[in-house]
Amino acid sequence: MRLSAEWIDNSECETRGPQPGRRLSFMRFLMRYPIFLLALGPPVFRSARGIDITEGQVDIWSFLQVGLLGAVTMRAVLRLTATEAIFIPKQIRSVLKFAFLLGLLFLASTIYSPSRLTTAAYSIFYIFTWICIVGFIADVYRNPPEWMQCLFHLRFISFLLLAVVFFVLTVDPRLVMQVLPGEGIRLRGDAVAPVAVICPVIALISTYSFLHSLEPRFRAVFFFLVGLAGTLLTQIRGSELALFLCLFFLATLWAKSSKRAACLFISGLMASILFFVTVATVIGPERIWNKFNRGENAAGIESASGRTELWAFVLKYCTTHPWGMGYVAGFRIIFRQYFSLSTGQILSHLGTAHNTFLDILASAGWLALAVYLIMLTKIIRLAWPFVSRHVSLNAALDIYSQHAVRCSLVLLVFCLAYGMGATEFSAPLRAGFYILYIIIAIILGASARMIADARARNISARTK
Repeated sequence: MRLSAEWIDNSECETRGPQPGRRLSFMRFLMRYPIFLLALGPPVFRSARGIDITEGQVDIWSFLQVGLLGAVTMRAVLRLTATEAIFIPKQIRSVLKFAFLLGLLFLASTIYSPSRLTTAAYSIFYIFTWICIVGFIADVYRNPPEWMQCLFHLRFISFLLLAVVFFVLTVDPRLVMQVLPGEGIRLRGDAVAPVAVICPVIALISTYSFLHSLEPRFRAVFFFLVGLAGTLLTQIRGSELALFLCLFFLATLWAKSSKRAACLFISGLMASILFFVTVATVIGPERIWNKFNRGENAAGIESASGRTELWAFVLKYCTTHPWGMGYVAGFRIIFRQYFSLSTGQILSHLGTAHNTFLDILASAGWLALAVYLIMLTKIIRLAWPFVSRHVSLNAALDIYSQHAVRCSLVLLVFCLAYGMGATEFSAPLRAGFYILYIIIAIILGASARMIADARARNISARTK
């Protein structure tokens, strides 16, 4: 093993200067940075009953997903062990420490999990994901990409998944849709058809690209309309609210770039308010509200569609059991037993707490939740300087790196906001989980390159 890790902290060290990235075709990009294959891994072809390994429900796609993750992880391990030196800034190193600590906490929860095999397997999958991220950081240091191209390829992958969903919809709707009692058929953004995550990703990347003229305007508008339409078709309020929140965040950041942008932002905001008031007056606020809440009664809205009962159960259980229930398997088994005993009904379809943060709490307790929040805080603090102020620029690579970090930060905000009412991002083998961690990988990889390049320029300037 010829691995020599070299961390960049406050000490002086020699690094390579900025090297412009080279635009790659889609297939060559995936071969060079295979972590993006994980976004393609979770398939949309799956029976309506889904999968649940705690009940012995698996299918061929589960094995393919695990095989793909294992292959990408093995490739990352081989690349890391064959590398003479890995240059990772101190800030990135801190994030990685908390990430692997969280993985160890998940693995430790195997001891008290009601399904130890399931918890151990998912914990290993989580650790594998971070190994892939470390491999990506090493790859982009040796061969830096055009950073916005990373996001454009992520958007294209999301578009392909969405296209497959609609194609299968015309062949066999049962593979990508569910029938809910009293609501008929609607497109769902869950493990069967993960469009509640991929559609906002398409819309947000396209919006950022349009505002900063990073691609042809027609292409950006086309992808934005596709992403917006797909988000609205999911009929999931959490995804819609998170998308519009991030669109407003994007517009606010853009308004700070120049006086002209600020004037356009204020004018557009006033026009939007007037348009909304006019529409509400003509159509009626009650009809708009009923359309938004899908006809749900007041009790359902107050309980967040029944989520507050789940959240109360998790908080009450973790108060007496601060170590949690066991990663992934704990909630699926313990809550079903609790629900059956308290109501006399059998709940076989519920497997999450419908909140990413409370799902982490239920998995490995309060310490795991604290580590998870610290890790996310460090990632946001790492990316925030590229949003709040201008960094000194000496190369075009830095400009596109900053754009990539800013856009990725907006995508991260979307994931965290949507995660308040969903658990797409808490466990592996889901499309949302891999998209979130690919976004994190882009932030860490681009930040590591810029920190290393800036330090190299400072060292060069002092030696002259």
